[in-house]
Amino acid sequence: MVLDLASRIFQPPAMFQRSCAGKITVSVSLTEVQVRLLHTAKDKGRAHRLLAKHHYLGDVRAVGEQLSYVVTDGGGSWLGVLVFCAASRRLRARDRWIGWSEEQRRRRLALVVNNCRFLLLPHKTFANLGSRSLRLVLDRLSADWQQRYGHPVVLVETFVDPEQFCGTVYTANGWEELGRTDGYGRVHRDFYVEHNKPKRLLARELCHNARRNLQAEKLKPALASVEARTRPRSTESPTQIRSLVEYLKGLPDYRRRIGIYTLWSLVAIGVLAHLCGAPRGQKEWAKFAKGLSQTQRRALGVRRQPDGYPAPSQPTFCRLMEHINADELEALFLKVQRQLRGPAPADELIVLDGKEPRQGGGHSVLTAVAVPSQYYLGSAMVDKKTNEIPVARELFKKLDLDGRKVSLDALHTQDQTARELVLEHGADYLLTVKDNQPTLRKNIEKLVPAPPADFSPSAGHDALGGQP
Repeated sequence: MVLDLASRIFQPPAMFQRSCAGKITVSVSLTEVQVRLLHTAKDKGRAHRLLAKHHYLGDVRAVGEQLSYVVTDGGGSWLGVLVFCAASRRLRARDRWIGWSEEQRRRRLALVVNNCRFLLLPHKTFANLGSRSLRLVLDRLSADWQQRYGHPVVLVETFVDPEQFCGTVYTANGWEELGRTDGYGRVHRDFYVEHNKPKRLLARELCHNARRNLQAEKLKPALASVEARTRPRSTESPTQIRSLVEYLKGLPDYRRRIGIYTLWSLVAIGVLAHLCGAPRGQKEWAKFAKGLSQTQRRALGVRRQPDGYPAPSQPTFCRLMEHINADELEALFLKVQRQLRGPAPADELIVLDGKEPRQGGGHSVLTAVAVPSQYYLGSAMVDKKTNEIPVARELFKKLDLDGRKVSLDALHTQDQTARELVLEHGADYLLTVKDNQPTLRKNIEKLVPAPPADFSPSAGHDALGGQP
């Protein structure tokens, strides 16, 4: 008798239900509660049906990344459903609480998720089931998100209707109330409707210093992949864009008939994409153009259509790249540079250097700039079938090198290149000599005094000559 009484006293909390006959039966122990991530369409369909039937908001069609969980007892019987999806784009109270900038919010929002549905089946619930279910899910949420989408999450938010709920489950689980919403509900991805029923906004950090990480100048390496996936976006104002467009209007159009997009509008989009670090290429430019706002497209000179100011497609940019005159475009950029910066500094060193763009398709670009001002002087494409040496000699012809000093790397340390610089263009040269030219290096070491220790560049020996 005593043992039987003791066993009943020290049993974990359980759910009690009254049967139709009036008897009270024990259904499940709290310690048996489990949560499981839903994977199959069958399970997800069942979860949607339960939400539609029992949740006061009905079913949810989550947008973007999302995970659904089921709460079960020890025997696998369903007790509830939780759904997490992409966070709300803008929440004044949340954004103020985090302390991040508008651009940080845009690039890091994927690290925040929204608990958009939390349902405990009304005929199976019991004391503390909500708190335990929520804790079990939050303990694994970030790891599950990492496995499914390749990145963790550090903050979770939710809304509570104060007219129907107190939010005790959340506050008991360590959630912090941030304020009230403005009373709008999302109907589609970018469409909100006013419902005049502000909700309580609550949030909880899933890791230590989550808020500090979200507002930091640079994300930690474990979180940085989220920003890398975010599509670059132009932050230039319409006034700045119109100023850019005015400079580009001097570019002659190759087309007889101009449709929705003028040539200078398309080129301006390419310039904006370059300024914000967007990937190059027609496909990436089309994606970038879609991210521009209607106001920005209007400032670019895009002609209005019945549905607004459209974004150019990939084929439009393909035709641009096929027909635009590269020499005319470069001449325009040089003209604009002179207007903004004045003439090129006459006493600075001219450096020619080749780089292979990340989206260059194997091609590289040889560029001439004045240093240290980084004044752009010209460039030329290096085809995959050749190298920089003949391209550099052709680029010399486009530049005013008379009386200037020209620097190139060791690839260009050749008699013909040095001879052309001096005899044909009136320039002096600064060429790098490495161990791959042992005879020349030995002669330089014999004839030229060693430079001071702080001479730059320090790698290798450099010969500055007025004759080849």
